[in-house]
Amino acid sequence: MSIVTVVGNPRPGSRTHTAAVRAAEAVARRIGDERPPEVVDLSALAPLLFAPETPAEVKAALELVAGASVLVVASPTYKGTYTGLLKAFLDRLPGGALASAVALPLLVLGDAKHSLAVEVHFRPLLVELGATVPTPGLALLESQIADLDAVLGPWADRVGPQVTAAPGEGALA
Repeated sequence: MSIVTVVGNPRPGSRTHTAAVRAAEAVARRIGDERPPEVVDLSALAPLLFAPETPAEVKAALELVAGASVLVVASPTYKGTYTGLLKAFLDRLPGGALASAVALPLLVLGDAKHSLAVEVHFRPLLVELGATVPTPGLALLESQIADLDAVLGPWADRVGPQVTAAPGEGALA
């Protein structure tokens, strides 16, 4: 089993990165995996994503994501949905590439009025790539980042059993 986090924020060291890694760690604890999640930080790959040939670093990141059992995919909300950087990365995956993954979408929101974006825009993208998305995505307000444990604890408690019960190759025993 592997837990991988994809961070779609174009800024390194972002709040989205912090929230995504902490969310993945919380889920890992709930499903009995004490290893730290692997992280694909797209801010480091941004200059390479639009190269005419796919650079080795991008290929390695795509392989890591496609091979994940549990995938936490996080983005700040830009224009009411996920970032173009995240979309550009995920567009490099062929259809069905995430068929072995249980995916957990997470959006960091500046305003609660964007809360539906995680279900309306983000979930369908992951499902289109073949992922099993057994839970509602996490819409995390920027104001909640100061006390992530108060949000992530109950979320991981709810998500953990759904992750382990999800059908398919990515389901955990």
